[in-house]
Amino acid sequence: MPIVWPGKKDFAFTIFDDTDRATVQNVGDVYRLLADLGFRTTKSCWSMAGSPRNEASGSTCEESDYAKWLLDLQSQGFEIAFHGASPQSSRRETVIKALQSFEQMFGHAPFCYANHRDNMDNIYWGRWRLSGLHRFIYSLLMMRRQHTFEGHKECSAWFWGDVCKQKVLYVRNCVYSDINTLKVCPMMPYHDPLRPYVRFWFASADGGRVETFNKCISEAQQDRLEQEHGACIMYTHFAAGFLEHGKINGRFRILMERLSRKNGWFVPVHDLLEHLRRTNGDRIISAPERRRLERRWLLEKMFRGTT
Repeated sequence: MPIVWPGKKDFAFTIFDDTDRATVQNVGDVYRLLADLGFRTTKSCWSMAGSPRNEASGSTCEESDYAKWLLDLQSQGFEIAFHGASPQSSRRETVIKALQSFEQMFGHAPFCYANHRDNMDNIYWGRWRLSGLHRFIYSLLMMRRQHTFEGHKECSAWFWGDVCKQKVLYVRNCVYSDINTLKVCPMMPYHDPLRPYVRFWFASADGGRVETFNKCISEAQQDRLEQEHGACIMYTHFAAGFLEHGKINGRFRILMERLSRKNGWFVPVHDLLEHLRRTNGDRIISAPERRRLERRWLLEKMFRGTT
């Protein structure tokens, strides 16, 4: 049975923007375009700068101009999400402080969270995203590039799983190449008993850079999403090529303008997931469903390089 979208809309579409490298200067115009076209999406942030800075660092809430801009986005109806305490690995006490700062600034704890690259405080990341044979295969494939992720390990100084469970509602996990995220993961948002420190997981579509984003929302893909009455949660980094020499990527603009003219429900990630929960209830993923999601993600990771 297809999901019935509010307002007799034909499909749902939103974006989760990882804040890597983002500044007001290199993503501000993108958000102005989204707002003008009627999209309301989700932008993640870091509460603290951390030290030392690295190549993925961008602006944080410690910068007054950036913080003011985020609050303005929030006032327009965009959702502000959590991308971890800082661009660098953060111990438990730092994550707790960062969450307190987030709550003070935005008026509530973050509804949504996404792990950041190789931070040690990431929760159920790397091989811990997988189970059984899939975890074993991933470990073999990534043997020389394995990183340590301990946000869910109670004995670790990086542990904050209990705080995540208390404060955060939705956590992003696997990314797929299909525009119809709901078709790939029809049980989302779901709870996984094997990963108890996350209340609910959600999947997303691969748009990490402007090229992959544009490919995923091509005209044909937009039409298919509409025909399937599906839902797309795009994962991206708006600081990754969407603004070129001070101008918004032309192909991105054309595609987003076309999408905006369709009868879509364009709301932040939290709103979309809340509607799915109201419709389907609190889903608990089954073992066969978990195996199917993990198998597909692992194959796409191997052959497409998805996140």
